[in-house]
Amino acid sequence: MTTEQSDAAGGRAGSASQPATGDTPPDATPDVGGGSDTAAPAGGDGGIDTDGADHAGMDKARTNGRADTSGKASRDDEAGTDKNGTASGMTRGHAEARTAEASKAEIASGGTDGKAETDTKAEARDEAEAARSGIGATTKAGDVATRGEKDGEDAGDPWTAFGPAPDPVLTRPRRAVRAVGRFVVHEWTLAAVASLALAVLMTWPTLRYPRYTLPQDYWDPSLQSWQLAWSGHILLTDPGQLWSSNTFFPEPWSFAFSDTLLGYAPAGMIGAGPEDALLRYNLMFVLAHALATFGAYALARQLGAGRIGGAVAGASYAYAPWLLAQAGHLHILSNGGIPLALAMLARGHGWSLRHGYRPRRRHAGWAFAGWLVAAWQLSLGFGIGLPFAYLLAGVVLLSAVVWFVRRRRVKRPFGRRLLLADLLGGLVFAAVGAALAVPYFKVAELHPNAARTLGDIQLYSPPASGFFTAPAESRIWGELHEGARAALPWHPEMTLLPGFVLYALAAGGLFFSVWRVRHRLFLLAGVLVTMALAMGTRFLDGRFTYVPLFEHLPGWNGLRTPGRMMLWSTLLLGLLAAGAVTAFCARVRELAAERVPPWPGPWLRLATLVPLLLVVVEGLNVTPHPVVPRQPAVMRAVDGPMLVLPSSQNLDQPVMLWSTDRFQRMVNGGSGFTPDSQAQAREATVSFPDFASVDYLRRRGVKNVVVLRDRLAGTPWEGMLDRPVDGLGVTREEVGDAVVYRL
Repeated sequence: MTTEQSDAAGGRAGSASQPATGDTPPDATPDVGGGSDTAAPAGGDGGIDTDGADHAGMDKARTNGRADTSGKASRDDEAGTDKNGTASGMTRGHAEARTAEASKAEIASGGTDGKAETDTKAEARDEAEAARSGIGATTKAGDVATRGEKDGEDAGDPWTAFGPAPDPVLTRPRRAVRAVGRFVVHEWTLAAVASLALAVLMTWPTLRYPRYTLPQDYWDPSLQSWQLAWSGHILLTDPGQLWSSNTFFPEPWSFAFSDTLLGYAPAGMIGAGPEDALLRYNLMFVLAHALATFGAYALARQLGAGRIGGAVAGASYAYAPWLLAQAGHLHILSNGGIPLALAMLARGHGWSLRHGYRPRRRHAGWAFAGWLVAAWQLSLGFGIGLPFAYLLAGVVLLSAVVWFVRRRRVKRPFGRRLLLADLLGGLVFAAVGAALAVPYFKVAELHPNAARTLGDIQLYSPPASGFFTAPAESRIWGELHEGARAALPWHPEMTLLPGFVLYALAAGGLFFSVWRVRHRLFLLAGVLVTMALAMGTRFLDGRFTYVPLFEHLPGWNGLRTPGRMMLWSTLLLGLLAAGAVTAFCARVRELAAERVPPWPGPWLRLATLVPLLLVVVEGLNVTPHPVVPRQPAVMRAVDGPMLVLPSSQNLDQPVMLWSTDRFQRMVNGGSGFTPDSQAQAREATVSFPDFASVDYLRRRGVKNVVVLRDRLAGTPWEGMLDRPVDGLGVTREEVGDAVVYRL
């Protein structure tokens, strides 16, 4: 054997000894029968085609003026490789070694050597056989060879032109634009925008003159406008005096005389004065409807409903006809945090009504966020927040019992992070509830007359006919139900119709739904139980429903109107309806897919929007938006403590709104009850100005008495401006349309 043959044999042995990496592509398997598609052995420099190496050897031989048999062998080998397609797996190192060996043989022999040619062909055959046997046939991932270039031109696979274009390299601005685009078209973004747009339309004309009008009336809304303004003002100036407001002077804890809407305090930090207070209230009024729609939609979607089914649940929850009678009670309309918190908690625990418990979908962050939203909802008021708190406590207790029973089968139903999130979130919720409850317990201790009695509950308990009676503010049913409302003792709190469309959809959901049968029965049971609670003492005298809660649950005796439990009935009816609508939409998609051609498909899909449209139409309103009396100029000029006359529950609420410029201390105030001190002040000043009334006010610390001329007619204070002040040590001053007595 010659030197070059020995070197070639050594190169082949080294190549054949390389172990296979296991990354051989599927197309590298040789066709044994045809002898084609044989992959070259892998070398140390990665896999490239041998065509380029053989061309390099030929070019080098031509440059030195030598055209020997080695070069011919290289060309023959190239031709054979091209015919059999074996060059795609040849490595760069092996090709260069063969080229170097051919050059050495040419120099040593000085001419054509038939034996060298024969040996070179034998090498090619040996390599093909080694490739067929799988020795050295694989290459490292990413070292795929490019086809050799012939005369400077690409000889690659022509089908590459038909392959997918490589992904473009995005710059930072383009990545930002793409991320924004994905956010804009995301389901939750579209749902939030749709909820907001629907809220603006359904509450119109609330935002037509938001600085001058209020929905329904200007009594309770004026009080709540003041509440928003006071919380924002005092938290910025003197947070320690939050619960001792500027009204009901000199009573402490006066901010806790009614639900506070404290969760809206950040909005109260923006703007000052009555006009800004009205604008703030109207914006929160619209946003409360939007949040209720979005929250119920999120809950229905999390439980397994489709998009249209979720929209039906959201619209029916936010725009139920019975809620139109509550247009003057923002603390009742601000209920969107309830379903939103439940949706977040369910998402965090990987649970849905349709799919059950899925541990892989657990997310501690969502669970903790759900507890925070629940705490925020509680801060808006105990009127609807207290039943929500007891519901969450019941769910936690039931979950603990279920875990204890199943602890042997399910050892770790919660992840460590999720358990920690629940503990921390539950503590935050409990801490917020306890901190908010303290002022109300103080008020109950100082003012026994603030406590509710079973007589009060009976007065506001609606009969069963109230569930089928709409309030006067309903555009569809208002006039038609006028006779039915006349039969109700207190129709503003007894017209509890959630919607006839909602009743029909929920009834259909009992028989045709995506929910399991047992879940439908649970939802139905929830509807019946909450309706029984909403009837107060009208259902079996409340002995087995409302009265035990009233007597034994802390804080429950502060709820005056049982009919507001209808909020839960509406939510559960909406979930039943969502199940039916989701099943209907799924059936429509099946029918559209079966038709050839699918021409009726779009019309069938439009039919799925009919339930949503009917629910929205039934929620249309004719709520009045009266103009709020303008603030008298005297309210910006007189210092406190002060008393504004005439005074009563309704008359004092606009006065509270007028004080939002300076927040002077005043005896005036309106709430869910009348403190004894305020009742005494009103009674003592009927004869004002005289010695007894002036002395009483001085002992109470009042410095100024403001009398509004245009409000005296028909009140006990009518004619007081004709009384003299001689000998009383009182000065009298005219300020615009008002008279100021300085004590």
